[in-house]
Amino acid sequence: MLYDIARPLLFSLDPETAHELSLAALHFFGRVLPAGTPAESDPVDVMGLRFPNRIGLAAGLDKNGEAIDGLARLGFGFLEIGTITPRPQPGNPRPRMFRLPEVRAIINRMGFNNHGVDALVANVRAAKYRGILGINIGKNFDTPIERAADDYLACLDKVYPLASYVTVNISSPNTKNLRQLQGESELDDLLGRLKARQQQLADRHGRYVPLTLKIAPDLEPAQVTNIADALRRHRIDGVIATNTTIARDKVQGVRYAEQQGGLSGAPVFEASTAVVVQLSRALAGELPIIAAGGVLDGRGACAKLAAGASLVQVYSGLIYRGPSLIGECVRATTDFVVSGRAAASASFGA
Repeated sequence: MLYDIARPLLFSLDPETAHELSLAALHFFGRVLPAGTPAESDPVDVMGLRFPNRIGLAAGLDKNGEAIDGLARLGFGFLEIGTITPRPQPGNPRPRMFRLPEVRAIINRMGFNNHGVDALVANVRAAKYRGILGINIGKNFDTPIERAADDYLACLDKVYPLASYVTVNISSPNTKNLRQLQGESELDDLLGRLKARQQQLADRHGRYVPLTLKIAPDLEPAQVTNIADALRRHRIDGVIATNTTIARDKVQGVRYAEQQGGLSGAPVFEASTAVVVQLSRALAGELPIIAAGGVLDGRGACAKLAAGASLVQVYSGLIYRGPSLIGECVRATTDFVVSGRAAASASFGA
C-alpha cells in the first residue's frame, strides 16, 4: 500500500515532524475529496450512539481537529480528537516524541500542546464529517490542580453542542499532578461537577451528550475498583482504558527508553488489557468500556473485546502499521463478535 512506501521516509524524519506532515496530508485530502463513509460492519449501540464498527481513533493524533475529514476516509467507526484545553498552549519543549521501533512503541511528553478549545470548535464546524466524534478535554498546564474542574467545565461548555461524546482526560503523565485527579476525593468532586453541568447542557441544547473518563494503566486493583465505584455513583456514561504508561519494564535496554513521558504501543498492551479486565469485573456491565493501548493487529483488537470492552481505539499501531490496520481490526472484531453470537446461539439451541 501507499503507506508501505511512505513509511521509510516518515521514519527517517523526526517523529513530530513526520506527525505534522501526515496531518497536513490528511487535512489536504479531506478538503479535496468527498466526505468519507465509515466501514459499516456489525454496527453496535454504545452509550446511546450507533457505531458503524467497533474501531476508533484514539485522542492525541489530531489534537486540534485539523484533519477530521481525512481521518474519516480511513474506515474508522468513530474518531476522537484532542486533548484540548481552554487556552492555547505550546506544550513541553522539543524533542518530546521518540520512536522505539524494536518494540513498536512511542514515548511522548507532548504536554497537551494545542491551539485552544475555540480553534478546535472552529475546525469541527468546518468539517464535513457527520459520523461519531469524541472530543477529549483537559486542563491547562498552569491551572492549579484544585481549580482543574473549572478548565474541564469551560471546555465542556464549548464542545458540547458539537460532540457525539466528551472524554475527560485525567490520566496523561505529561501534565504535572494531573493523575492526582484519579484519587478518590478529587475524582468525586470532579465527576460530580461535570455530571451536574452535563444535565444543564442537555436541557439547554435539547440533546444528551455522553461523558467518558480516560484513565491510566498504572493503577493498583484497589484504585481501579474505586474508580469504577465513582463512575457508577456519578452515572458517567463510559470509561476509556487506558492512556499511556510511565512504566519501563517492557522496554529496558531499548534506545530512548530512559526518556520521560508516556509509553504507548505494544509494551502497554498487557497492562492496559489487565485494567480492562478489572474494570469489566468491577462494573459488571453497568457502563461500557472503550479499550485503548497497544493494539497493533486484529488479534489485539479481539483480545480487548474478550477482556470486556465494547469498542477499541488505536493510535500507535496506526503509526507502525498504517491505515491497513483499521480494516484488519474491523474485520477481525466483526468475525469475533459474529462467531461469539453463533456460539451463544448454538449453546442456547442445545
